[in-house]
Amino acid sequence: MTQYPSILLSRAVDEFSKLPGIGPKTALRLVLHILRQENEQVQGFADAISQLRREVKYCHVCHNISDSDTCSICANPKRDASVICVVENIQDVMAVENTQSFRGLYHVLGGVISPMDGIGPSDLQIASLVERVREGGVSEVILALSPTMEGDTTNFYIFRKLAEFDINISVIARGIAQNDELQYTDEVTLGRSIINRTPFKQ
Repeated sequence: MTQYPSILLSRAVDEFSKLPGIGPKTALRLVLHILRQENEQVQGFADAISQLRREVKYCHVCHNISDSDTCSICANPKRDASVICVVENIQDVMAVENTQSFRGLYHVLGGVISPMDGIGPSDLQIASLVERVREGGVSEVILALSPTMEGDTTNFYIFRKLAEFDINISVIARGIAQNDELQYTDEVTLGRSIINRTPFKQ
């Protein structure tokens, strides 16, 4: 076990180590970097994190992160509200937006169905997606989940839930390698996979 010369240093390293992908060595490097900064810079960093946690909101329409009750995408009258792109998480919204190939709206599920991880349909934002379609005005739902077993299972579950509605249900083209995560796919490949989407087939 690493011995630190300061309890304060040890506590800070422990907290940074709780972040995903951050081990003790990286955490120590980050903490020492912060110690080298001016007080104003460190305070600005701390204030940004604290304000984010206190004030960030989730869009009541699509569940994307937002500064207000309705995100800037859902509130944009130039977006095509008849087309909804269903994604797993907020990083996927950012990835699709970076392609500049999609002008519809989004629906963030907050994960995928994964029985091994104890995640079922009721843990995701699937019911609110069905409600959006039921309210009318939607002509197409694009299933843009990662091509993993969990993603495919979620696609099929959503397809079954939306089958009663008179809408097109499509899935992004398989230009993305099996088991790849959407957020790590390059913009050109992802953009083409959305443009070349195909009807969902059981």
